[in-house]
Amino acid sequence: QRQLVESGGGLVQAGGSLRLSCAASSRTFSSYAMGWFRQAPGKEREFVAAISMSGRSTYYASSVKGRFTISTDNTKNTVYLQMNSLKPEDTAVYYCAADRGVGVLLQGQADYWGQGTQVTVSS
Repeated sequence: QRQLVESGGGLVQAGGSLRLSCAASSRTFSSYAMGWFRQAPGKEREFVAAISMSGRSTYYASSVKGRFTISTDNTKNTVYLQMNSLKPEDTAVYYCAADRGVGVLLQGQADYWGQGTQVTVSS
C-alpha cells in the first residue's frame, strides 16, 4: 500500500491556482522532512519545495519562489503545496516525498515517494 498519496491535481488556466495535498499513512511521517518534486514529459524530475521536520524551515526552487507555498499539518499527517500564479511550464506530474533529512530532499532523493498527481496549466 502507498505510504504517501497525492491529490488535488487537475487542469487550470495560466494565472490560476491549485492546492495539492499529500496524505501520509502513518504518524511516523510527523518526524520526517517533506518535499514536493515534479516531472514534465521528456524531462528529469526536479525539486520544487521542501519543509523541515519541525516545519520552521522551507525551501523552494527558484522557478516557484514567491508563487508556491509548502506547509504541513501534523495532526492530519498531511503536507500541502499551494500553487498560485500558475504558468504553462508548471505542467508536470507532481510527487510528494519524505525523508528524515531535509538535506536529502534538497539533493533530489527520498526514502518515500507518492505515486504522483497530474497538474496541467493551459495557456
